[in-house]
Parts: sequence; structure tokens; C-alpha cells
Amino acid sequence: MDTGSPMLRATNIDSLSRETFDVLVLGAGINGAVSAAALAAKGAKVALIDRGDFAGFTSQESSNLAWGGIKYMESFELWLVRKLCKSRNLLLRSYPSSVREIRFYTAHERGFRHGLFKLFLGTWLYWIIGSFFTRIPRLLSRRVMAREEPLINLDGCDGGIEYSDAYLVDNDARFVWGFVRAALDRGARAANYVESLGARREGDAWVTRARDVLSGRELAIRSRVLVNACGPFVDAHNALTGQRTGHRHIFSKGIHLIVDRLTPSRRVLTFFADDGRLFFVIPMGPRTCIGTTDTRVESPRAEVTPEDRRFVLSNINKRLALPRPLTEADIIAERCGVRPLAVRDGGGGGEDWLQLSRKHAIEIDRAGRHVSIFGGKLTDCINVGEEICAAAEELGVALPRPGERWYGEPGEEVRRAFLERARALDLDALAPPRATEKLSERLWRRYGAQALGMLEEIRRDRRMADALIEGVDDLRCEVAHAARAEMVAKLEDFLRRRTRIALLLRREELARSPGLREACRILFGDEADQRLAEYFEQPGERAPAEGAAPVAAPPVE
Repeated sequence: MDTGSPMLRATNIDSLSRETFDVLVLGAGINGAVSAAALAAKGAKVALIDRGDFAGFTSQESSNLAWGGIKYMESFELWLVRKLCKSRNLLLRSYPSSVREIRFYTAHERGFRHGLFKLFLGTWLYWIIGSFFTRIPRLLSRRVMAREEPLINLDGCDGGIEYSDAYLVDNDARFVWGFVRAALDRGARAANYVESLGARREGDAWVTRARDVLSGRELAIRSRVLVNACGPFVDAHNALTGQRTGHRHIFSKGIHLIVDRLTPSRRVLTFFADDGRLFFVIPMGPRTCIGTTDTRVESPRAEVTPEDRRFVLSNINKRLALPRPLTEADIIAERCGVRPLAVRDGGGGGEDWLQLSRKHAIEIDRAGRHVSIFGGKLTDCINVGEEICAAAEELGVALPRPGERWYGEPGEEVRRAFLERARALDLDALAPPRATEKLSERLWRRYGAQALGMLEEIRRDRRMADALIEGVDDLRCEVAHAARAEMVAKLEDFLRRRTRIALLLRREELARSPGLREACRILFGDEADQRLAEYFEQPGERAPAEGAAPVAAPPVE
């Protein structure tokens, strides 16, 4: 398959309508992406579709953390903590460039429901359950905290604790795209903006009616097995296909606000918010991500409300000794998503719903050859992929390469070859002065073996190493690569999911950017005007400040 062709999406859609697949996966969030990657690597013929972009819903709204579930120790779900810690450790081993250990620096307020020393013992138990894989926890005095993190407001605090978990260096959606890319490389057919209109059994196959959201074209996709990985929309699609399941979802809304970097430290500052939940200040390169909320909602579709903003800003202003309080004018971008929490049918309605865990559940309809994935979180994604392979085998799908490793970064030999070529080019010297890391490290982390092609482009034309959009580090060769190989159908796909540019720059900054206009020409050619206007015609993630001029699409010159 020509994965470098700009016609990749159209080619895959044609294949969807012509071929019969072992498995069709519906939904390309983290659950669907790992399902497709694992099945394709093990030899199944796989198709993957999503009615939006890859990772375009819940999977782009996380805290960017891969954690072992320390909060579940309070409810004594130690078996779940052990499972999540093992999953976190596997991610750390398998993705050393993308998933890294990070310290959580937690302030403890006097009178909190658990005493400081009890929480410290809990972090030690957490470290033990996690097989001593991370750095050892620390008990922090007020004096140490004042010296190490002077930003923390210590009024009412009697000390703190420090322990380790993991985080994604890039954004969550980029991590999901890596699994989609792996599935494509193993022969899977994947397409974004292809919506399932429902499916029915015909003989020994599923026939799924689908529609290309961008063109309106309808097609029928045949598969032996159907995997419903639609995230918070699993229940709705099961209703379309007449599936009866023992689980369903309830929804918890969480939001994050992105502001300018609050502290130069590479830690996650952790507090207990006014509602008793963990509250984070998370590093995001030149920015800081703060949140989250936990609000029960009835619909998978949610938005940030003024009350949400007030809650986050109030909590952060109470707990940090800022030069001045943060206000809505400081918000650069917002993230808002729902957590689909798996509950047994008839459960989840009690007042203790906040204690529900993010563990996933997989239901198999053997007679109908149908699989539903409920709940889940990024940390446990590799387990989901393996469990879907086992389910597919149970439903009669042959996996000729059962032991094939389907996750992880390329091997050390490939990495050494990349770094040697990067040194020969003096690549790191080409990074812009504001860059927060070495250029060679960033290209390897984001593209792996595909970064070798970028080095060749830079060797031929040094302008390919130019940072194209003012205020971010993404290079001209990265934009060209996205245009060729990353199935970017809309400008938002590139700005929000293949990169995190839309999280780092305000919309009004983007609207004024000549570099964005040039990026559009590279991404969309003759359709650049249309795609740029389409992006800025969408409602912003939040209303502009009172009196601000409306954001208009800049012309593509």
C-alpha cells in the first residue's frame, strides 16, 4: 500500500467497499486504534472507521497522563491498581521517548479526610504494588516545599508527598495516531470521517452501511466480526445493531484549561480540590494544563461552562501563590471531554458514582460475532488490544502471527541509524532558539523510522527544517509529512490532533499567522482557502473576551 500518497484516504475508502474483512472496528479512539493495530499485526484483515477524525472525541481530551490508578487505593481496588501499574510500566518500557516518568508533587491541607503520614504510606504501597519501577516516594516538609516549589501556597498545609507516575510527552491524540499508523503499516484499511449508519447480519457476515461524511458517498462494508469501539457512543451503536449487553455507560465530564507556563519545574503539582478530587497542574511545554472537573452528565457531548471555568480558576488561585490571580483572559485553550464509565446494566445510579473506576469491560456476542468495548483509559490500552485479539480468535478469526509484537518504538538499531544521520546533518543546531528540546529527540519521538525520510528532505533543502508557524516548533518537513501520510482531512486534524498547535496558540494568533497560511497550502493545495475558512468559521472553544474583535479567516495568498 502506498502510505505516502495524498490519496491514501480515498484509496482506503474504495477498498472498504470492495473487500471483505475479518474484522471491522468502529471507532478510532484509543480502544479502536489499539484493536486495529493488534489484529493487523497478528495477521487479521482489518478495517477501521470513525465518523470523525482519529482520536477526535474522548481520546483527545485526557490529562495526557499514563498513571497506575493511585486514586483507586482509597476504594481498596488493589487488584486494579496492580493491573494499571503493570500497564503503565509496560508503556514506559515500550515507549521510552513518548511515555516518561514524571514526579507528582502533592500538597496536603490540614483537616483533609486522610492524614499526611497515612497518604505517604499509601504512596509507598503504591510504589511497591508498581514493582518499584519508578523513583521512590518522598515525604515533604513545608520548608522543603517552600524551597523547591515556591509557587505553592502553603497556607493551611502541613507538608506534602512526592511520588511518580507517567505522562505523554506529546498529546494524547498523537499517541493514538501512532497505533492507527501501525495498523496501516500492517495492511489495515483505515479512514476517518466515515460514519456507520448501522449494521446487520447477512449469512455469516456483517454488512455495515457507512457514509463518507465529507463527500456524502454511501458504501457497504462486509466483515466476519464487528467490534464496537465507539467510546461513549457504544450504547447508541449497539441500539442500531440490536445488541443486548450487560454493561452500559454513564458519563463524567472533565475539563482542563491551558494557560501560559506557571512554573519551570518538570513536575505535576497535585492538590485536592474543593470537591475532594485530585487536581493537577501539568507541564505542557511552554504552557501549563490545569484541571480537572468531574461532573455527571447525561450526554456524551459536553462543553465547558462558565461554572467549570470558575471552579478551575478558583481552585488554582487558592492553591498557588501567583503574582496575580488567573482570569478567563489568561486561558489560551480549553479541553472538554466525557469519561465513559462502564457500569452493569441497572447500576451506576447511586450517589457514589464518583468512586467508579475507569476499568474497561469487553462483551462478546458469540452467536452474532460481535464485540463491544466499554469504558477504559489510555494507560490500559495494550491490554485492550490483546483482549480484542483473544476475542477475535474466539469468534473464529485466524491470527497466523499470534506472537507478533504490535506495540512499542522501533528497535535500537533503527534509532542509532537515525541519530547518526542527524548528527551528520548537525540537525540539533537547526532548532529554533526557543525550542524546549533537541530537534533530533522530537523528530524521533513523533515519527520513529519515518523521521529518516525527513532527514533526507532536510539534507536536500535546509528550508525543510524551518519552523513554519510562529510560536511553535513544528517544521516545514513535518507539515509536508502530515500532508502525505497522516490522512489530514481538515485543518483541525493537523492543529489539534497530529500536532498540539491549537493547544499552544490562541485562535487569534493563528488567524494572524502567515505560517499557517503556508501550512494550509502544503496540506491542502488548491483547497487551502476553503479549509482555512472552514476552521475559523467553526465556533471557538470558548467565546472571545468581551469587546474583542471576532476572529476571521486570513486569506491564503
